[in-house]
Amino acid sequence: MGRRGGGGAANGSGAGAKGAGPGAAMLRRSLWLCLCLCSCPARGLRIHEYLYFQVLSPGDIRYIFTATPAKDFGGVFNTRYDQIHLVPADPPEACGELNNGVFIQDQIALVERGGCSFLSKTRVIQEHGGRAVIIADNAYDNDSFYIEMIQDSTRRTADIPALFLLGRDGYMIRRSLEQHGLPWAVISIPVNVTSIPTYEMMQPPWTFW
Repeated sequence: MGRRGGGGAANGSGAGAKGAGPGAAMLRRSLWLCLCLCSCPARGLRIHEYLYFQVLSPGDIRYIFTATPAKDFGGVFNTRYDQIHLVPADPPEACGELNNGVFIQDQIALVERGGCSFLSKTRVIQEHGGRAVIIADNAYDNDSFYIEMIQDSTRRTADIPALFLLGRDGYMIRRSLEQHGLPWAVISIPVNVTSIPTYEMMQPPWTFW
């Protein structure tokens, strides 16, 4: 099942999907935010729930982003990281050996969808010592359509958390890092949105148009 913008299950090797119109996307975001503020627990996020993280640096993308956990593989966040690096993988699809694997150790990797399954990407990041992986859609104009990440047919497992991120969000994070010449962002994850007044929720403005 997809979330908020509708969607379907996928193992990660297909092309990204597009969401609905901007007005509908804004309405869905507001409705889901209200639901999460009322019902999401502070800890122990389960399958089918949203997970939030905030970019602390660079400052021009200091927003709270929404991600969704993999459906049937990967671990959960039992620890809150007040400051941890979000490191774009090189190569972005992370289907094999990484050129910057040393920087991903004990940090969180930002990976791009495509080339191999979601599970394969998660295992690559795990093998490089990453604490978690955030897999952004490879459709850069996707600002509302969440893919449900599922197991592939290999019966392999992964222990670290794996999250799906909208393609537009992933693109904007990577673009900001490139503009500033930075090798990683600093994030806080997971963020408990129940402790933040709705009017203070700094969500990415590009998802509202």
